[in-house]
Amino acid sequence: MIAWRYLRPRKKEAAVSIVTIISLVGVTLGVAALIIVMAVMNGFRAELLDRILGLNGHVIVQPIERPLDDYDAVAARITAVDGVTLAVPLIEGQTLASGNVGAGTGALVRGVRAEDFSRLESISGNLTEGSLVPFAAGEGVVIGIRMARNLGLIAGDRITLVSPDGDVTPFGTTPRVKSYPVAAIFEMGMSEYDGSIIFMPFEEAQLYFNSEGVAQLIEIFIDDPDAVDAYRPLIEEAGDRPMFLVDWRQRNSAFFSALVIERNAMFLILSIVVLVASLNIISSLIMLVKEKGRGIAILRTMGASQSSILRIFIMAGTGVGVVGTAAGVLLGVIVCWNIQGIQRFMNWVSGAEVWDPTIRFLSEIPARMNPGETLAVVLLSLALSFLAAIIPARRAAKLDPVEALRYE
Repeated sequence: MIAWRYLRPRKKEAAVSIVTIISLVGVTLGVAALIIVMAVMNGFRAELLDRILGLNGHVIVQPIERPLDDYDAVAARITAVDGVTLAVPLIEGQTLASGNVGAGTGALVRGVRAEDFSRLESISGNLTEGSLVPFAAGEGVVIGIRMARNLGLIAGDRITLVSPDGDVTPFGTTPRVKSYPVAAIFEMGMSEYDGSIIFMPFEEAQLYFNSEGVAQLIEIFIDDPDAVDAYRPLIEEAGDRPMFLVDWRQRNSAFFSALVIERNAMFLILSIVVLVASLNIISSLIMLVKEKGRGIAILRTMGASQSSILRIFIMAGTGVGVVGTAAGVLLGVIVCWNIQGIQRFMNWVSGAEVWDPTIRFLSEIPARMNPGETLAVVLLSLALSFLAAIIPARRAAKLDPVEALRYE
Protein backbone atom coordinates (compact mmCIF):
# COMPACT_ATOMS: atom_id res chain seq x y z
CA MET A 1 0.00 0.00 0.00
CA ILE A 2 2.74 2.43 0.95
CA ALA A 3 4.78 1.58 -2.17
CA TRP A 4 1.75 2.23 -4.37
CA ARG A 5 1.04 5.55 -2.63
CA TYR A 6 4.63 6.60 -3.22
CA LEU A 7 4.33 5.78 -6.92
CA ARG A 8 1.04 7.63 -7.46
CA PRO A 9 1.62 10.95 -9.23
CA ARG A 10 1.17 14.08 -7.12
CA LYS A 11 1.32 17.70 -8.16
CA LYS A 12 4.10 18.49 -5.70
CA GLU A 13 6.22 15.64 -7.05
CA ALA A 14 5.85 16.21 -10.78
CA ALA A 15 9.53 15.59 -11.51
CA VAL A 16 9.45 12.21 -9.76
CA SER A 17 6.31 11.22 -11.62
CA ILE A 18 7.76 12.18 -14.98
CA VAL A 19 10.94 10.18 -14.38
CA THR A 20 8.86 7.21 -13.22
CA ILE A 21 6.72 7.37 -16.36
CA ILE A 22 9.85 7.60 -18.51
CA SER A 23 11.22 4.52 -16.72
CA LEU A 24 7.94 2.67 -17.30
CA VAL A 25 7.86 3.58 -21.00
CA GLY A 26 11.53 2.67 -21.40
CA VAL A 27 11.05 -0.80 -19.93
CA THR A 28 7.92 -1.30 -22.05
CA LEU A 29 9.62 -0.35 -25.31
CA GLY A 30 12.78 -2.29 -24.47
CA VAL A 31 10.89 -5.49 -23.70
CA ALA A 32 8.63 -5.08 -26.74
CA ALA A 33 11.59 -4.44 -29.05
CA LEU A 34 13.41 -7.50 -27.74
CA ILE A 35 10.35 -9.74 -28.15
CA ILE A 36 9.57 -8.44 -31.66
CA VAL A 37 13.13 -8.72 -32.96
CA MET A 38 13.59 -12.22 -31.56
CA ALA A 39 10.24 -13.29 -33.04
CA VAL A 40 11.21 -11.90 -36.45
CA MET A 41 14.61 -13.63 -36.29
CA ASN A 42 12.94 -16.92 -35.34
CA GLY A 43 10.34 -16.52 -38.07
CA PHE A 44 13.01 -15.63 -40.61
CA ARG A 45 14.99 -18.77 -39.81
CA ALA A 46 11.91 -21.02 -39.70
CA GLU A 47 10.50 -19.71 -42.99
CA LEU A 48 13.84 -20.01 -44.75
CA LEU A 49 14.26 -23.51 -43.40
CA ASP A 50 10.76 -24.52 -44.53
CA ARG A 51 11.28 -23.13 -48.01
CA ILE A 52 14.82 -24.40 -48.48
CA LEU A 53 13.92 -27.89 -47.27
CA GLY A 54 10.61 -27.76 -49.14
CA LEU A 55 12.48 -27.48 -52.43
CA ASN A 56 15.84 -29.12 -51.74
CA GLY A 57 16.21 -32.62 -50.42
CA HIS A 58 17.29 -33.35 -46.87
CA VAL A 59 19.94 -35.78 -48.16
CA ILE A 60 21.65 -35.58 -51.56
CA VAL A 61 22.97 -38.79 -53.17
CA GLN A 62 25.71 -38.36 -55.80
CA PRO A 63 27.25 -41.23 -57.79
CA ILE A 64 30.81 -42.45 -57.35
CA GLU A 65 32.89 -44.50 -59.82
CA ARG A 66 30.12 -44.83 -62.41
CA PRO A 67 27.17 -42.71 -63.60
CA LEU A 68 23.81 -42.99 -61.90
CA ASP A 69 22.27 -45.10 -64.68
CA ASP A 70 20.23 -47.23 -62.26
CA TYR A 71 18.47 -44.23 -60.70
CA ASP A 72 15.00 -45.81 -60.88
CA ALA A 73 16.05 -48.87 -58.88
CA VAL A 74 18.11 -46.85 -56.39
CA ALA A 75 15.28 -44.37 -55.82
CA ALA A 76 12.80 -47.21 -55.31
CA ARG A 77 15.04 -48.93 -52.74
CA ILE A 78 15.68 -45.71 -50.83
CA THR A 79 11.97 -44.82 -50.84
CA ALA A 80 11.28 -48.17 -49.14
CA VAL A 81 13.38 -47.11 -46.12
CA ASP A 82 11.19 -46.41 -43.11
CA GLY A 83 11.00 -42.63 -42.58
CA VAL A 84 11.90 -41.68 -46.16
CA THR A 85 8.99 -39.89 -47.80
CA LEU A 86 10.39 -39.27 -51.27
CA ALA A 87 13.48 -39.99 -53.42
CA VAL A 88 13.71 -37.77 -56.51
CA PRO A 89 16.18 -38.39 -59.36
CA LEU A 90 17.29 -35.05 -60.81
CA ILE A 91 19.05 -33.47 -63.75
CA GLU A 92 20.49 -30.01 -63.06
CA GLY A 93 22.11 -27.45 -65.31
CA GLN A 94 22.75 -23.73 -65.67
CA THR A 95 21.14 -21.86 -68.56
CA LEU A 96 20.38 -18.38 -69.80
CA ALA A 97 16.62 -17.77 -69.97
CA SER A 98 14.93 -15.12 -72.11
CA GLY A 99 11.32 -14.20 -72.73
CA ASN A 100 9.24 -11.40 -74.15
CA VAL A 101 11.07 -8.54 -72.41
CA GLY A 102 14.43 -7.96 -70.78
CA ALA A 103 17.90 -9.10 -71.72
CA GLY A 104 17.58 -12.52 -70.14
CA THR A 105 18.55 -13.94 -66.77
CA GLY A 106 20.55 -16.84 -65.42
CA ALA A 107 18.48 -19.84 -64.39
CA LEU A 108 18.94 -23.24 -62.78
CA VAL A 109 17.04 -25.91 -64.71
CA ARG A 110 15.97 -28.92 -62.68
CA GLY A 111 14.74 -31.95 -64.55
CA VAL A 112 12.26 -33.92 -62.44
CA ARG A 113 9.77 -36.69 -63.11
CA ALA A 114 6.14 -35.58 -63.24
CA GLU A 115 5.04 -37.96 -60.48
CA ASP A 116 7.80 -36.67 -58.20
CA PHE A 117 7.06 -33.03 -59.03
CA SER A 118 3.41 -33.42 -58.03
CA ARG A 119 4.57 -34.56 -54.58
CA LEU A 120 6.75 -31.46 -54.07
CA GLU A 121 3.88 -29.58 -52.47
CA SER A 122 5.94 -26.43 -51.82
CA ILE A 123 5.98 -25.99 -55.63
CA SER A 124 3.06 -27.92 -57.09
CA GLY A 125 0.76 -26.66 -54.32
CA ASN A 126 1.61 -22.99 -54.95
CA LEU A 127 0.81 -22.50 -58.62
CA THR A 128 -0.49 -19.04 -59.54
CA GLU A 129 -1.08 -19.70 -63.24
CA GLY A 130 -1.44 -22.66 -65.57
CA SER A 131 -1.57 -26.35 -64.71
CA LEU A 132 0.68 -29.39 -64.51
CA VAL A 133 -1.07 -31.25 -67.34
CA PRO A 134 1.36 -30.08 -70.09
CA PHE A 135 4.31 -30.70 -67.74
CA ALA A 136 3.14 -34.25 -67.08
CA ALA A 137 2.92 -34.77 -70.83
CA GLY A 138 6.51 -33.55 -71.23
CA GLU A 139 5.46 -30.47 -73.21
CA GLY A 140 6.20 -27.52 -70.93
CA VAL A 141 8.25 -26.08 -68.09
CA VAL A 142 7.31 -24.53 -64.75
CA ILE A 143 8.92 -21.21 -63.73
CA GLY A 144 8.77 -18.89 -60.72
CA ILE A 145 6.63 -15.80 -60.56
CA ARG A 146 9.56 -13.37 -60.32
CA MET A 147 11.19 -14.85 -63.38
CA ALA A 148 7.87 -14.61 -65.19
CA ARG A 149 7.55 -10.92 -64.28
CA ASN A 150 11.15 -10.12 -65.19
CA LEU A 151 10.81 -11.79 -68.60
CA GLY A 152 7.24 -10.65 -69.27
CA LEU A 153 5.83 -14.18 -69.42
CA ILE A 154 2.47 -15.71 -68.59
CA ALA A 155 1.26 -19.30 -68.76
CA GLY A 156 1.19 -20.37 -72.41
CA ASP A 157 4.06 -18.12 -73.56
CA ARG A 158 7.36 -19.57 -74.66
CA ILE A 159 10.65 -19.23 -72.81
CA THR A 160 13.98 -19.66 -74.58
CA LEU A 161 16.83 -21.46 -72.84
CA VAL A 162 20.47 -21.27 -73.88
CA SER A 163 22.91 -23.85 -72.48
CA PRO A 164 26.69 -23.54 -72.96
CA ASP A 165 26.95 -27.36 -73.02
CA GLY A 166 25.58 -27.83 -76.50
CA ASP A 167 26.36 -29.93 -79.53
CA VAL A 168 29.92 -30.84 -80.45
CA THR A 169 30.77 -29.94 -84.05
CA PRO A 170 34.00 -29.90 -86.06
CA PHE A 171 34.16 -26.18 -85.30
CA GLY A 172 33.80 -26.68 -81.54
CA THR A 173 30.92 -26.84 -79.07
CA THR A 174 27.95 -24.69 -80.03
CA PRO A 175 25.48 -23.50 -77.36
CA ARG A 176 22.18 -25.32 -77.33
CA VAL A 177 19.17 -23.03 -77.83
CA LYS A 178 15.63 -24.28 -77.40
CA SER A 179 12.27 -22.73 -76.47
CA TYR A 180 9.58 -24.32 -74.30
CA PRO A 181 5.99 -23.37 -73.48
CA VAL A 182 5.41 -22.16 -69.93
CA ALA A 183 3.01 -24.73 -68.50
CA ALA A 184 2.61 -23.15 -65.05
CA ILE A 185 4.00 -20.45 -62.77
CA PHE A 186 4.68 -21.02 -59.06
CA GLU A 187 5.25 -18.70 -56.11
CA MET A 188 7.16 -20.00 -53.08
CA GLY A 189 7.53 -16.60 -51.42
CA MET A 190 11.35 -16.83 -51.54
CA SER A 191 12.79 -14.45 -54.11
CA GLU A 192 15.87 -16.53 -54.93
CA TYR A 193 13.79 -19.55 -55.92
CA ASP A 194 10.92 -17.60 -57.52
CA GLY A 195 13.36 -15.79 -59.77
CA SER A 196 15.95 -18.37 -60.77
CA ILE A 197 14.58 -21.95 -60.94
CA ILE A 198 12.96 -23.68 -63.91
CA PHE A 199 11.45 -27.15 -63.63
CA MET A 200 11.63 -29.28 -66.76
CA PRO A 201 10.27 -32.78 -67.47
CA PHE A 202 12.93 -35.35 -66.61
CA GLU A 203 13.25 -36.99 -70.04
CA GLU A 204 13.45 -33.62 -71.78
CA ALA A 205 16.15 -32.46 -69.33
CA GLN A 206 18.16 -35.60 -70.09
CA LEU A 207 18.07 -34.74 -73.79
CA TYR A 208 18.74 -31.04 -73.28
CA PHE A 209 21.81 -31.58 -71.07
CA ASN A 210 23.18 -34.62 -72.97
CA SER A 211 22.48 -36.97 -70.06
CA GLU A 212 20.43 -39.68 -71.75
CA GLY A 213 19.83 -42.69 -69.53
CA VAL A 214 21.36 -41.25 -66.34
CA ALA A 215 20.49 -38.97 -63.44
CA GLN A 216 22.99 -36.54 -61.95
CA LEU A 217 21.81 -36.97 -58.35
CA ILE A 218 18.96 -38.14 -56.13
CA GLU A 219 17.35 -35.86 -53.56
CA ILE A 220 15.86 -37.61 -50.53
CA PHE A 221 13.16 -36.19 -48.27
CA ILE A 222 12.73 -37.66 -44.77
CA ASP A 223 10.17 -37.26 -41.99
CA ASP A 224 12.51 -35.64 -39.45
CA PRO A 225 15.27 -33.47 -41.00
CA ASP A 226 16.91 -32.98 -37.59
CA ALA A 227 17.49 -36.75 -37.31
CA VAL A 228 19.31 -36.98 -40.63
CA ASP A 229 22.35 -38.69 -39.07
CA ALA A 230 20.22 -41.71 -38.15
CA TYR A 231 19.09 -42.11 -41.76
CA ARG A 232 22.52 -41.94 -43.42
CA PRO A 233 23.54 -45.60 -42.81
CA LEU A 234 20.06 -46.81 -43.79
CA ILE A 235 20.21 -44.86 -47.06
CA GLU A 236 23.72 -46.09 -47.83
CA GLU A 237 22.62 -49.67 -47.26
CA ALA A 238 19.50 -49.26 -49.39
CA GLY A 239 21.46 -47.63 -52.22
CA ASP A 240 23.58 -50.77 -52.61
CA ARG A 241 26.16 -48.98 -54.75
CA PRO A 242 29.09 -46.56 -54.25
CA MET A 243 27.67 -43.11 -53.59
CA PHE A 244 28.44 -39.88 -51.75
CA LEU A 245 25.89 -38.41 -49.30
CA VAL A 246 25.52 -34.74 -48.36
CA ASP A 247 22.80 -33.59 -45.96
CA TRP A 248 21.03 -30.23 -45.74
CA ARG A 249 23.08 -29.07 -42.74
CA GLN A 250 26.33 -29.43 -44.67
CA ARG A 251 24.96 -27.59 -47.70
CA ASN A 252 23.59 -24.66 -45.67
CA SER A 253 25.81 -24.70 -42.57
CA ALA A 254 27.38 -21.26 -43.11
CA PHE A 255 24.02 -19.64 -43.82
CA PHE A 256 22.20 -20.97 -40.76
CA SER A 257 25.22 -20.45 -38.51
CA ALA A 258 25.22 -16.80 -39.54
CA LEU A 259 21.52 -16.56 -38.63
CA VAL A 260 22.19 -18.01 -35.16
CA ILE A 261 25.07 -15.61 -34.55
CA GLU A 262 22.96 -12.67 -35.71
CA ARG A 263 20.07 -13.68 -33.45
CA ASN A 264 22.34 -13.98 -30.41
CA ALA A 265 23.97 -10.62 -31.20
CA MET A 266 20.58 -8.91 -31.49
CA PHE A 267 19.49 -10.39 -28.15
CA LEU A 268 22.62 -9.02 -26.49
CA ILE A 269 22.27 -5.58 -28.07
CA LEU A 270 18.60 -5.20 -27.19
CA SER A 271 19.24 -6.49 -23.68
CA ILE A 272 21.38 -3.38 -23.24
CA VAL A 273 18.31 -1.31 -24.16
CA VAL A 274 16.37 -3.01 -21.34
CA LEU A 275 19.34 -2.39 -19.01
CA VAL A 276 19.37 1.33 -19.85
CA ALA A 277 15.63 1.49 -19.19
CA SER A 278 16.18 -0.23 -15.85
CA LEU A 279 18.78 2.37 -14.91
CA ASN A 280 16.03 4.97 -15.18
CA ILE A 281 14.33 3.13 -12.32
CA ILE A 282 17.37 3.91 -10.16
CA SER A 283 17.06 7.61 -11.01
CA SER A 284 13.36 7.72 -10.25
CA LEU A 285 13.75 5.88 -6.95
CA ILE A 286 16.65 8.07 -5.81
CA MET A 287 14.49 11.12 -6.49
CA LEU A 288 11.60 9.43 -4.70
CA VAL A 289 13.75 8.72 -1.65
CA LYS A 290 14.85 12.36 -1.58
CA GLU A 291 11.25 13.57 -1.81
CA LYS A 292 9.99 11.08 0.77
CA GLY A 293 12.79 11.58 3.29
CA ARG A 294 10.46 13.14 5.86
CA GLY A 295 7.91 10.36 5.43
CA ILE A 296 10.59 7.69 5.78
CA ALA A 297 11.82 9.29 9.01
CA ILE A 298 8.28 9.37 10.42
CA LEU A 299 7.77 5.70 9.55
CA ARG A 300 11.03 4.85 11.32
CA THR A 301 10.03 6.78 14.44
CA MET A 302 6.67 4.96 14.40
CA GLY A 303 8.50 1.63 14.61
CA ALA A 304 9.15 0.64 10.97
CA SER A 305 12.33 -1.38 10.67
CA GLN A 306 15.05 -0.92 8.06
CA SER A 307 13.92 -4.12 6.35
CA SER A 308 10.38 -2.73 6.06
CA ILE A 309 11.63 0.45 4.38
CA LEU A 310 13.87 -1.68 2.16
CA ARG A 311 10.88 -3.79 1.05
CA ILE A 312 8.74 -0.70 0.38
CA PHE A 313 11.18 0.80 -2.10
CA ILE A 314 12.13 -2.54 -3.68
CA MET A 315 8.41 -3.09 -4.29
CA ALA A 316 8.11 0.40 -5.73
CA GLY A 317 11.01 -0.12 -8.14
CA THR A 318 10.05 -3.67 -9.03
CA GLY A 319 6.45 -2.54 -9.52
CA VAL A 320 7.58 -0.21 -12.29
CA GLY A 321 9.50 -3.10 -13.86
CA VAL A 322 6.56 -5.52 -13.57
CA VAL A 323 4.08 -3.09 -15.13
CA GLY A 324 6.55 -2.10 -17.85
CA THR A 325 7.39 -5.73 -18.60
CA ALA A 326 3.72 -6.72 -18.79
CA ALA A 327 2.97 -3.79 -21.11
CA GLY A 328 6.01 -4.64 -23.22
CA VAL A 329 4.95 -8.27 -23.59
CA LEU A 330 1.43 -7.19 -24.58
CA LEU A 331 2.78 -4.68 -27.10
CA GLY A 332 5.22 -7.23 -28.52
CA VAL A 333 2.51 -9.88 -28.93
CA ILE A 334 0.17 -7.41 -30.65
CA VAL A 335 2.88 -6.32 -33.10
CA CYS A 336 3.92 -9.92 -33.85
CA TRP A 337 0.31 -10.94 -34.51
CA ASN A 338 -0.20 -8.00 -36.88
CA ILE A 339 3.25 -7.83 -38.46
CA GLN A 340 1.93 -8.32 -42.01
CA GLY A 341 -0.63 -5.52 -41.64
CA ILE A 342 2.06 -3.22 -40.21
CA GLN A 343 4.30 -4.06 -43.16
CA ARG A 344 1.56 -3.18 -45.65
CA PHE A 345 0.83 0.05 -43.78
CA MET A 346 4.50 1.06 -43.83
CA ASN A 347 4.66 0.27 -47.55
CA TRP A 348 1.64 2.50 -48.10
CA VAL A 349 3.07 5.35 -46.00
CA SER A 350 6.56 5.22 -47.52
CA GLY A 351 5.44 4.39 -51.05
CA ALA A 352 8.15 1.73 -51.30
CA GLU A 353 8.94 -1.79 -50.16
CA VAL A 354 10.28 -1.55 -46.59
CA TRP A 355 11.06 -5.28 -46.76
CA ASP A 356 12.78 -5.84 -50.10
CA PRO A 357 12.46 -9.56 -50.92
CA THR A 358 15.40 -9.44 -53.34
CA ILE A 359 17.66 -8.59 -50.38
CA ARG A 360 15.97 -10.48 -47.54
CA PHE A 361 14.95 -13.58 -49.56
CA LEU A 362 11.35 -13.66 -48.21
CA SER A 363 8.49 -11.61 -49.63
CA GLU A 364 6.93 -10.82 -46.22
CA ILE A 365 8.22 -10.14 -42.72
CA PRO A 366 7.91 -13.37 -40.72
CA ALA A 367 7.32 -13.43 -36.96
CA ARG A 368 7.25 -16.57 -34.84
CA MET A 369 7.29 -16.17 -31.07
CA ASN A 370 9.15 -18.74 -29.00
CA PRO A 371 7.64 -19.25 -25.49
CA GLY A 372 11.05 -20.05 -24.01
CA GLU A 373 12.67 -16.91 -25.41
CA THR A 374 9.72 -14.75 -24.38
CA LEU A 375 9.98 -16.11 -20.85
CA ALA A 376 13.73 -15.37 -20.88
CA VAL A 377 13.02 -11.76 -21.88
CA VAL A 378 10.46 -11.40 -19.08
CA LEU A 379 12.83 -12.85 -16.48
CA LEU A 380 15.68 -10.65 -17.72
CA SER A 381 13.55 -7.51 -17.44
CA LEU A 382 12.25 -8.40 -13.97
CA ALA A 383 15.75 -9.29 -12.73
CA LEU A 384 17.21 -6.01 -13.98
CA SER A 385 14.31 -4.06 -12.43
CA PHE A 386 14.84 -5.81 -9.10
CA LEU A 387 18.58 -5.16 -9.14
CA ALA A 388 18.02 -1.53 -10.10
CA ALA A 389 15.67 -1.08 -7.14
CA ILE A 390 18.11 -2.43 -4.54
CA ILE A 391 20.55 0.53 -4.45
CA PRO A 392 17.94 3.29 -3.82
CA ALA A 393 16.05 0.99 -1.43
CA ARG A 394 19.17 0.41 0.67
CA ARG A 395 19.76 4.14 0.74
CA ALA A 396 16.22 4.70 2.00
CA ALA A 397 16.56 1.97 4.64
CA LYS A 398 19.76 3.53 6.02
CA LEU A 399 18.25 7.01 6.29
CA ASP A 400 18.74 8.40 9.82
CA PRO A 401 15.37 9.72 11.17
CA VAL A 402 17.10 12.30 13.32
CA GLU A 403 19.01 13.79 10.40
CA ALA A 404 15.90 13.74 8.22
CA LEU A 405 13.74 15.57 10.79
CA ARG A 406 16.40 17.92 12.17
CA TYR A 407 15.25 20.94 10.18
CA GLU A 408 11.54 20.11 10.12
